[in-house]
Amino acid sequence: MNILITSAGRRVSLVRAFQKELKQYFPDGKVYTTDVNPTLSSACQVADGSFKVNKVTDDRYIDYLIRLCIDNRIKIIIPTIDTELIPLVCNKGRFADIGVHCLVADEKLVGACRNKRLTHKLFKKYHVPFAKEFSHDSPQFPMFIKPIDGSSSKGLYFIEDESQLTLDLIENKKLMFLEYINPKKHKEYTLDLYYDRHGDLKCVVPRERIEVRSGEITKGITSKNKLVDYVKNHFSQEKGFHGCITLQLFYNAKTNFVCGIEINPRFGGGYPLSYHAGANYPKWIIEEYLLGKSIEEFDDWEDGLVMLRYDDEILVHGSTYK
Repeated sequence: MNILITSAGRRVSLVRAFQKELKQYFPDGKVYTTDVNPTLSSACQVADGSFKVNKVTDDRYIDYLIRLCIDNRIKIIIPTIDTELIPLVCNKGRFADIGVHCLVADEKLVGACRNKRLTHKLFKKYHVPFAKEFSHDSPQFPMFIKPIDGSSSKGLYFIEDESQLTLDLIENKKLMFLEYINPKKHKEYTLDLYYDRHGDLKCVVPRERIEVRSGEITKGITSKNKLVDYVKNHFSQEKGFHGCITLQLFYNAKTNFVCGIEINPRFGGGYPLSYHAGANYPKWIIEEYLLGKSIEEFDDWEDGLVMLRYDDEILVHGSTYK
């Protein structure tokens, strides 16, 4: 009963969480990882074993993962980056045929979350406000620019006035010109949602993004605010989500202003804060998919828990890296 965390990179905390929870039920269970360069991946160094893979765009990527699952008795795959979600969901049936639970949302939802314009349609469906999009021919200032299929806060621009808007930006049709939501007036939250295998929402943990580096939270705090009930009222009917889903929103507690930013159907980089607050998604995944248990609704996580991240080292002796 082993677990595979793909594209593990720096996800040391996530690997350790799954290791801890898996061994509660399966003392001999192992948490494996993959990466394009496991020798230089800190998460791969703390895993029970790691494997080098080609990029997710390689035609052989899925075949290799399937062989890994068969050879290493892997029963659950946990993806961690956006670009692997579509290849995995398109081959979900192949993994199921060999008894592997590939923990991704349904294909239509994955596609909608990867395309930010389609994400806006999801927000509209859920009756959640979102930033207005401007035509490239008639932008309004100030505005915010981001790629349709971006991730990790790459390719983002704040354009204060027309003098900052270059021809390259105007002609790039993969960029979205959006209404600027001032972060000084509205706090940004990432919410860790847990959907069970039937698509029922079981837990909502809002965590304020106090400080962010390269798109990932470095300082944050859990907050039992009105967003918990808001999300339960607006997102509980979506049956295509499974496992951990990260939802990003702007929120103003004084005015009750809510604005949807994006949805990522995978574990987010800041999930360890929710885990330490008591929202034990790795445990629930193991109980659901390996033990066949049902998951109850859970709200008893710690409010006001602060996470302050810092740089640490994983030292590898006798490395073969050259």
